[in-house]
Amino acid sequence: MNTYKVIEIKQSIFEDNDRQANLLREELKKDKTFLLNLMSSPGSGKTTTVLRTIEALKDEISIGVLEADIDSDVDAHAVAQTGTKVIQLHTGGMCHLDADMTKQGLVELGTEEIDCAILENVGNLVCPAEFDTGASKNAMILSVPEGDDKPLKYPLMFSIVDVLLINKIDALDYFDFDLEAVKERVKKLNPNIKVIPISAKTGEGIDEWADWIRTEVKNWNEK
Repeated sequence: MNTYKVIEIKQSIFEDNDRQANLLREELKKDKTFLLNLMSSPGSGKTTTVLRTIEALKDEISIGVLEADIDSDVDAHAVAQTGTKVIQLHTGGMCHLDADMTKQGLVELGTEEIDCAILENVGNLVCPAEFDTGASKNAMILSVPEGDDKPLKYPLMFSIVDVLLINKIDALDYFDFDLEAVKERVKKLNPNIKVIPISAKTGEGIDEWADWIRTEVKNWNEK
């Protein structure tokens, strides 16, 4: 007979984070600030995509950016060059952001005059998928050089995002990447996911991506 107590620490951590995430969403709703959680592997083109997004929407939507990284400010520096308000978040070795970390960043960023806050999460396809940041919507980038089998290897990530950007489509001719296979695989995991092929380098597909953000920001403020 066991005389000791077993505590499911991981479950407890997730439950507490989910509560904090829901509270953060309520606060953002009151502030009329849409929070987009953007995730991907390292090198997928997150920062370049963020810069393209700012360029496409800067004249109509007030954007703020939270740059999360283990230990660097390179991406925040790049965003700051556009004149966009940006905060660098150092995770101290942690491979993800949770709701409390995100809230700390938003407090420093200030959301009073921001319509859309973009959280560029830590480059990782595992941990960020497990933690609710309190975002209004989740998006991820899969770049062509990474291969079309990523939905098979990291199903959780593809199942929790609202939109998938397939980046670097300008390089399709140079890689063995089956675009239609990716669409089929992610639709099986997540029937409601929106898939948008883009090239952050050339700008192809960015208009459709910007239209998605416009619609989501409007819907967030009208609910």
